[in-house]
Amino acid sequence: MSRPGSPGTQPGPERTLPVPATAGAPADVGTAFAVPTSPRQALAELHAGNRRFVTGAPRHPNQDAGHRAAVADGQHPFAVIVGCSDSRLAAEIIFDRGLGDLFVVRTAGHTIGPEVLGSVEYAVTVLGTPLVVVLGHDSCGAVQAARTADATGTPPVGHLCAVVDAVVPSLRRAAAEGVDDIDGIVDIHIAHTVEAMLGRSAVLAVEVAAGRCGVVGMSYRLTAGEVRTVAEVPARTADAPETAASAALA
Repeated sequence: MSRPGSPGTQPGPERTLPVPATAGAPADVGTAFAVPTSPRQALAELHAGNRRFVTGAPRHPNQDAGHRAAVADGQHPFAVIVGCSDSRLAAEIIFDRGLGDLFVVRTAGHTIGPEVLGSVEYAVTVLGTPLVVVLGHDSCGAVQAARTADATGTPPVGHLCAVVDAVVPSLRRAAAEGVDDIDGIVDIHIAHTVEAMLGRSAVLAVEVAAGRCGVVGMSYRLTAGEVRTVAEVPARTADAPETAASAALA
């Protein structure tokens, strides 16, 4: 991890990162990329990138040699993605982003421990990243494994037990709410991860309370490629459109 030029920079006006032109490079090279510096801007940028990915019109921004050189001396990611390790859930691809845009931490079932929380706190307080996203997906293998282990009373071998143990509280909540289908349980697990992250990290909770950072739980559909919001802090009304959801995180 590299430190930015001004550690602890808080969200303010959008920063622009100049990208030197390179002969024969994609059209994005040579233009200034406006780096989102508020939760609202960051969330809107992720949704825009996902729409490009879903519709088959990705721009592949910030993936060229010129931008690689521009970000070599420092990073200013606009979102932290705490995602599942599933090989089909590559954040830079599904959000159509590039080098230096996303600070990605991945574990099976997006389970969180001290190292994950420390990585999130580093991005938020040192790099000034304004948005944290918990990214899960349908048919999650970690949730399925936990469900099987819980139902049979047979724990998995090795360190996979730690993953299962981290998912079990979500299974309990789902059972209490009468949710039995795997994707419904995944949604509950995503929301539980958001709550657990804020409950375990006083540093993150302070940044959210101060309005410098937002936390969003998203679920990704493997077949369609779409992401949808499962949980948000600050909260919004369940029937609010996407634009309103972004405004709630301003």
